[in-house]
Amino acid sequence: MLKCRTVWKKLAPLARTSSTLCRQNVRKAGLNNGRIPTHVPTAHMSSGLPGGGGDNLKYALLVGAASIGGVAYAYHTMKGDQQRYQARITELSSRSQKAAAKESVTPIQPQPPAVETTETKATTEPKPETAPSSQEPSPPASGTEAVATSETTELPPAVGFTPASLKLPSHAPYLLIGGGTASFAAARSIRARDPGAKVLIVTDEPDLPYMRPPLSKELWFSDDPSVTETLRFKQWNGKERSIYFQPSSFYINPEELDSVENGGVAVLTGKKVVHMDVRGNKVKLDDDTEISYDKCLIATGGVPRNLQVIERAGEEVMRRTTLFRKIEDFRSLDKVSRNVKSITIIGGGFLGSELACALGRRSTESDLEVIQMFPEKGNMGKVLPEYLSNWTTEKVKKEGVKIISEALVKSVTCKDDKLEIHLKDGRLVKTDHIVTAVGLEPNVDLANSGGLEVDSDFGGYRVNAELQARSNIWVAGDAACFYDIRLGRRRVEHHDHAVVSGRLAGENMTGASKPYWHQSMFWSDLGPDVGYEAIGIVDSSLPTVGVFAKATAKDTPKAATEESGTGIRSESETEDTATSAVASVTPAPVVENKDDYGKGVIFYLRDKVVVGIILWNVFNRMPVARKIIKDGEEHADLNEVAKLFNIHED
Repeated sequence: MLKCRTVWKKLAPLARTSSTLCRQNVRKAGLNNGRIPTHVPTAHMSSGLPGGGGDNLKYALLVGAASIGGVAYAYHTMKGDQQRYQARITELSSRSQKAAAKESVTPIQPQPPAVETTETKATTEPKPETAPSSQEPSPPASGTEAVATSETTELPPAVGFTPASLKLPSHAPYLLIGGGTASFAAARSIRARDPGAKVLIVTDEPDLPYMRPPLSKELWFSDDPSVTETLRFKQWNGKERSIYFQPSSFYINPEELDSVENGGVAVLTGKKVVHMDVRGNKVKLDDDTEISYDKCLIATGGVPRNLQVIERAGEEVMRRTTLFRKIEDFRSLDKVSRNVKSITIIGGGFLGSELACALGRRSTESDLEVIQMFPEKGNMGKVLPEYLSNWTTEKVKKEGVKIISEALVKSVTCKDDKLEIHLKDGRLVKTDHIVTAVGLEPNVDLANSGGLEVDSDFGGYRVNAELQARSNIWVAGDAACFYDIRLGRRRVEHHDHAVVSGRLAGENMTGASKPYWHQSMFWSDLGPDVGYEAIGIVDSSLPTVGVFAKATAKDTPKAATEESGTGIRSESETEDTATSAVASVTPAPVVENKDDYGKGVIFYLRDKVVVGIILWNVFNRMPVARKIIKDGEEHADLNEVAKLFNIHED
């Protein structure tokens, strides 16, 4: 039946041509014999007599030849189609056999770009993404991410979809500059509100979007010798996961972005945006490629600061100094820690203290000497009140770290294959390697070409309440300087802020027009036994009130992770629990050892109003803290407020 239909489609034009030619011959004969009735040519045409019979004969021959040619053409075409079909089936069968044979030889090996492209095309958007609810503070829902990063056996490739021969898209409806947490959160938010959206992420890193906190936390406590390659780790609760938000199969190939029917998220790795044409709605990459956009997000994060004395010290000192920020920095420092005798960490903040504890724990298993120096009197001296900073310093020392406080670096030299750190008070520290952890400089390289305003006080791109910098341009994450309706203009450098601001920017890029009101939190763990969560302005120069209680076995980061099921604690937050918080009626016990700050709450005050809160070994109570700051009320007795956190319950 199909063959007959195909033949008819081939012959139909010829039949119509024959009919037309017949009518033309009739009219021609009528004109040549004006006095003869119009039925005469019909008789002539059928009898073959003179007066039109020659034309009819030619016509009959033409129709016959055309019919024979049409049949021959149709036969040839169908035979060729059948041969090509058989060849395609054979090719696909052989390809699957080769792939199966290859997998049987090397079951855990990153796929080459050509194969990965084919697989991505076949599995693009296997099912609609789960739209994150307004209460979900992380870009991927906990369950979704667990499936994508923990249970998959695929290793995300170190290099994404940017082979030299890749044809880059010339236009992206949604262009996200930067490949970190904020960009990924925005991409998911855009896709949730616009399921057919085509999103392009451009990042100068060689990796697909990943979370940064484990680089200075859990990855260092992994027992897997290949952790630097797999980038999979066990959380404090023993569950395994990857630092990548999603495996490579989640994304589509950039070459397919223009043609994919249901949209998707594509990632250009190893590419840097160097120029913005705001009026023309387009950007230029470092290889001179131009990409136009409808909506654009800048989420470029920042770059680690370095000490000027180190930058001036020469090439050898710089070669032996790590500025910790990316996956490659984790891999490099891990390798260094296994091959040197001494590492010195300069900086006493979040990152410096976390790395000190991590390396200090490793030093107990080797001969590695770990030194941490900072200008403050104790660890976290700019954040914690002095008494708690001193207690934290003693805790870090117990992890095997040598602490040098009130240390100001004067110069660094290289002598006898050792780095010599000269302090301003005359002290000399010799070491093999330096890790500089002295803060982050927001990346505002696109400010000049884009005509974007940079905040002179806090740094970063200055944005409005909807995180918009200019028409069709939004900013999120570390690079955004935003206005907080409670605490004034701020710039925040933490994971939870990247999640929340990225998600909000994505919603506003699709027309939501929502203001930024969320108080983001941050957390830090000094190993599995001591951790804290904070919100608002936590500055040790502010007046503080601390309320503490005895800690129990469940008052540790490890226990909190076991209860919530995730080490990225912002993922387990919910807004509505704050409204149902009930103060504990248990009387506050007297702490026998006042120097044992097992768990507690520290309130930071400005004009008698709480503007910041630290929950010290108190977990899953952040919504309560957020509500206290949001209310902005004066409190006569903060001991009563502390009961809202149930710190006196065993």
